[in-house]
Amino acid sequence: METMNQNTLDYPVLPLLPLRGLVVLPGNTIHFDVARKKSIIALQAALRGNQQIFLVSQRDARVDDPCAEDLYEIGTIAEIKQVLKLPGDSVRILVQGLARGRMVSLMPYRKCLKAQVEELPPAPGSATSMERVALVRKMRGLFEEYAAIFGKISPDVIAAVIEMDDPGELADFVAANIMLQVEDRQYILETIDPIERIAALLSIVDREIEILSIEQDIDEKTHEQMDKNQRDYYLREQIKVIQGELEEDDPGREAEDFAERIKALGLPKESEETLLKEAGRFAKMPFGTAEATVSRNYLEICLELPWNTASRGKVDLARARRILEQDHYGLEKVKTRMLEYLAVRKLSDRVGGQVICLVGPPGVGKTSIASSIARAMGRKFVRVSLGGVRDEADIRGHRKTYIGSMPGRILNGLKIAGSKNPVMLLDEVDKMGTDHRGDPASALLEVFDTEQNHSFRDHFVEIPFDLSDVVFIATANTTDTIPRPLLDRMELIELVSYTDNEKLEIAKRHLLPKQLKKHGLKKTDLRIGDECLREIIDGYTKESGVRNLERSLAVLCRKAAFRKADGEKGALKVTLLNLPELLGPRKFKAERLDKQGEVGVANGLAWTSVGGECLKIEVAALPGSGKIELTGSLGDVMKESAKAAMTYIRSRASLFAIDPDFYKNTDIHIHVPEGAVPKDGPSAGITMATAILSALTGAPVARDVAMTGEITLRGRVLPIGGLREKTMAALKNGYKRVLIPADNEPDLAEIDQTVRAELEFFPVESYD
Repeated sequence: METMNQNTLDYPVLPLLPLRGLVVLPGNTIHFDVARKKSIIALQAALRGNQQIFLVSQRDARVDDPCAEDLYEIGTIAEIKQVLKLPGDSVRILVQGLARGRMVSLMPYRKCLKAQVEELPPAPGSATSMERVALVRKMRGLFEEYAAIFGKISPDVIAAVIEMDDPGELADFVAANIMLQVEDRQYILETIDPIERIAALLSIVDREIEILSIEQDIDEKTHEQMDKNQRDYYLREQIKVIQGELEEDDPGREAEDFAERIKALGLPKESEETLLKEAGRFAKMPFGTAEATVSRNYLEICLELPWNTASRGKVDLARARRILEQDHYGLEKVKTRMLEYLAVRKLSDRVGGQVICLVGPPGVGKTSIASSIARAMGRKFVRVSLGGVRDEADIRGHRKTYIGSMPGRILNGLKIAGSKNPVMLLDEVDKMGTDHRGDPASALLEVFDTEQNHSFRDHFVEIPFDLSDVVFIATANTTDTIPRPLLDRMELIELVSYTDNEKLEIAKRHLLPKQLKKHGLKKTDLRIGDECLREIIDGYTKESGVRNLERSLAVLCRKAAFRKADGEKGALKVTLLNLPELLGPRKFKAERLDKQGEVGVANGLAWTSVGGECLKIEVAALPGSGKIELTGSLGDVMKESAKAAMTYIRSRASLFAIDPDFYKNTDIHIHVPEGAVPKDGPSAGITMATAILSALTGAPVARDVAMTGEITLRGRVLPIGGLREKTMAALKNGYKRVLIPADNEPDLAEIDQTVRAELEFFPVESYD
């Protein structure tokens, strides 16, 4: 670059605008933004003059305040066509390149850059006219080929290229309208000779066409090789990048969050390492894949389990006694046992999670007792229903590799409770089934074993979980269907049927207030006395518990609610006269005592799932050939009792003064009324023997005597079960005397005091 002397003073001085990453060619019209302060001042200086400005590219675009060494020597003299002010301090200008210029010297000017510029007119070139035509045609052909491959060239640009004949102008126009690096475009600008310029551009365009062709081939091959999974993977990677830019759902950050939460749990080393390893695998999985979903679900469920969260409630026996008395009437034996259990828990934490099984008929309050125990202990309460469960995985969980896998009901119950030491009610443990998928009862063995459940392993979680602090309470209607090994793990507490007096008190204290509140009624909206409640208990319900009694009270509450909503004033008074109108005809008729004893009819006592029942057995002795007829839907056990009674009577024929050959010439028909109802059980032996003996001797059986007990071939009377319910049925049906096996005499202590006061008991050892 020439230094300033007398010769250089002849060149015009123009404001200089340095360009970063941009080259403007003569004949090229382009707009760009100007933001640097010196550049804006140079722009203003040009606008005040002849609107011409000198555009020069920087050698290094990162330099913010360039000097002469940072600028190319050759630039473009341009005319400013339009200036548009943008928000902020920047402007957008539209310029048109006029001619090439050489920077002779950079003028020392403080506020902006100015330079003496020598205009470089286009050289005529040394090629012949035919060479010029050939070069122009070649340039047009290459440009059209480039435009066809690139696909983003405007048709107007292509038309303009076709119309140009001057090699220099054509080279400048093509270089301005194709994708070139800054260095290539600057080289074209610095080539003054038009023939050399177009020749150089032909080489550059030919190279760009080759590069575009290779890229096109790569794209075609890539698209041919991509199947659906590769396409999905590509899209997932794009989503991953986008989410990374948005800082949302980054698997790496999510895995780090999992790792921090795992370390904060303070788990044993083996368990912590297992979860951290899974979190590491999750971090490496592609976003959105099925494996990543399974891994995330596993980690989230594991972290939701209450590994270290426990209820801190203390056992208060006085409060526990008060809660049990408030929630339940009667069941004194059960409440005493529960208080003893709580007392031991208060004195020693080493008792472990003892498993209590409440056994009793429906509606006697098994579930509500478990809820009251949780309240008394100050612990969370969670109920897990096992009725109908047939799959072992329902207890232990599914392997996490299976679709839809989840933890078993035990760990899921703990997750719902949010505590590692809740009171967990396992409802209907006697109604679990078994099929090809496994035996859920066997899976419960480890759960109930206090020596093993401190390291219970669920198939889904796979790491040990401590169940030793959980208080398990199971419920069952009967123990007959519970496997023996499972039954051995539990302590059985039997809930017996309620007496009529207990049902009356439960209705007054609990059921009626509950239904009044449920139906939006006040105490003054429904009036029902004790006599009506007893009539409902005796005539409309036949059960051990109080569910049907509660349903009957709900019917009365609905009647009262309808009456109140309809605008009628005053309370609905329930009496014995309008009770059939409200609840319908009486459903159960009470057994009436016969006016006198009858021959061949004995009164037995039976125990059913809804309480005690009186069971008449009728026997007819007819002339015949010794046939025995049994009717009344009798089960195998009762049929065998009848045969044993017949054999016993034959062996004692002389003692009872009957014909020893009666089994040859007499037909015996034994019938139990209500033949449509199946009957079975091991307690009808002495009743059948008495009815047979009465029919053979003609002696009537006392009408006020009821009996229960099994008989052997030697006449021994065996003990029975359900004595409490059977004696209640005897009292309800008007019997005064009851024959019971002598071995059941100690059970009289558990019979309700009202029943003991009204009935006279006769313990019997032998039928003789």
